[in-house]
Formats: sequence, structure tokens, C-alpha cells
Amino acid sequence: MPDLTALIHSAVLYSTPLILAAIGGLYSERSGVVNIALEGLMIIGAFTAAVITILTGNPWIGLAAAMIAGVLMAIPHAVASITFKADQVVSGVAINFLALGLSVYLVKYMYEGAGKTPTVPELFHQVPVPLLSEIPVIGPSLFNQFPTTYLAYLVVIVTYIVLYYTPFGMRLRSVGEHPSAAETAGINVIQMRYIAVMISGALAAAGGAGLSIAIGSEFGQTTVSGQGFISLAALIFGKWHPLGVLGAALFFGFSVSLALIGQIYGWTQVVPSEVLSMLPYVLTLLALAGFVGRSEAPAAVGKPYEKGG
Repeated sequence: MPDLTALIHSAVLYSTPLILAAIGGLYSERSGVVNIALEGLMIIGAFTAAVITILTGNPWIGLAAAMIAGVLMAIPHAVASITFKADQVVSGVAINFLALGLSVYLVKYMYEGAGKTPTVPELFHQVPVPLLSEIPVIGPSLFNQFPTTYLAYLVVIVTYIVLYYTPFGMRLRSVGEHPSAAETAGINVIQMRYIAVMISGALAAAGGAGLSIAIGSEFGQTTVSGQGFISLAALIFGKWHPLGVLGAALFFGFSVSLALIGQIYGWTQVVPSEVLSMLPYVLTLLALAGFVGRSEAPAAVGKPYEKGG
């Protein structure tokens, strides 16, 4: 059986991409724009991070490039949803298909028909935090992690402060709750929503980058494998609140960790490996089935905004 330290460490590790993507989705949906495209944004982030890190040998450059690519991939969703008032769910699904198709095509084109990139030569490494990493159980679990995990911690804290203690956060929440009143107060609703969707793209892509240059070491068609949708579930389960999203992402990350650890420690002798692989998705469905009816999204989320209306 795995010890408690290893179990917590693994749960935090696998929750990191979910935290980043779900917090990205929070910015978008708090502004009133549904972001079903988290999966596609994670895919484009994972692809860009792997390719750029292979080319430069520097994972920090790969991470930065991934976040820029996420912003660029989020812009079409923003244009379709905000400017042209297209169905936000349909637009997000289109981004998911576009990101997957484009990344798989480019991998085959760049690497002579290969189904995945070569192994990334220089990855992020786990970095222990002095003193904190020496605390029994909690220290090695929380403070001996990849830089992307520390980024996730920072993003949650900053997002909480921004949303509830800054004028920007007040404006963001107001355009998601009552855009007409926000416009009357002099807030540019369209501009705020564009900014929120682009932040969403950057953070979701950062989550995807962690899958290819930290947790993993390459990009392929199955690198993200539905984690964008689990992130969306964490956003809903966490009631569109940074701390709630953190807790939900840790819960789903624990389920991913449990499935992988079960295969490592031979639980497949009792439970088929296919059942263990299904565990994160089954728990996602069960959690949402008992919760989504009691959660409340921002009032204007998913509704097109008519200026002056």
C-alpha cells in the first residue's frame, strides 16, 4: 500500500493541471462567458510547451509560449461568443475540435508522421521549498513539487484577492451577474469579457503545459485525455469560487492519483485496470449528479450581451 505522503503528493501533482484550467474557466464564466473550450486550450498548451521546449531546451520558455498560444486560441472563442453572439457552447466545442485536430496534424507534419513528439529533453524538475519541505507528511507532499504546482498555488491566492478585493474583480463579477447595470456604471462589458476569456486561455494552456513538460515528457493525442472536461466539472463543483475550485480540483486529482497508484501497486488483481482508469470520470459524474442542481452559476453566464440592452 502507498504511504500517506506519497498519496497526498500524487494527488496534488495530478490536481495541478485541473486547478490551473479550472481557475482559468472561473475568470471566463465569472464574466458571463461559458468556456467549454478548456479541453482544447489545455491541448494547445501541452502541444506548444512540448514543441517549444524541444526547440529551445528551456521549459520556462515552453511554458510562456504555451500561455501565449492559449491566449491566441481563446480569442476566436471570444470573438464568436462576445462580438458575434454565437452560441457559447457550440463555439467552445469547435475550439476543442480545432485544437485537437491542429495539434495532431502539426505533430505529424513536424515529426515525419509520428503520433507524438519526441521526448522533451529538458523538463521541469521538482523543487523542494527550504524548511517547508521538511515538515513531516505535509512538507514533502505540498512543498516538493514542480514549478507548475507552485504556480497553481499562486494563481488561486491571487485570483481570490483579485476577485474580492480589487476594482477589477468587482467589475468582472458585475458583468457576469448584471451586465446592463455594469454598463450603466460605466464599465465596458465587452472589454471585460474579452480580458477574462484571454486570461482563461492563458491559465488553461499553462495547465496543459504541465502535462507535457512536468508530469509527462511528450505530447500526443491522449496527453490531455479529457482533463479539460474534469476541470470544467471542478469549476461547477467548486461553485465558481477560487477556494471551492481548489478543493474540487484536489478531489478529482486524488481520483486520478488513486487510479494510477492502483495500477502501480497491483490493485488490478482485484479490480480490472479498465475500471481503475474509469475512476476519475465516474467520480466526476457522481459528484456533479448530486451537486449541479444545487449550484448557482453567475446570473448572466451563457447569455449574449446586447450593448445598451
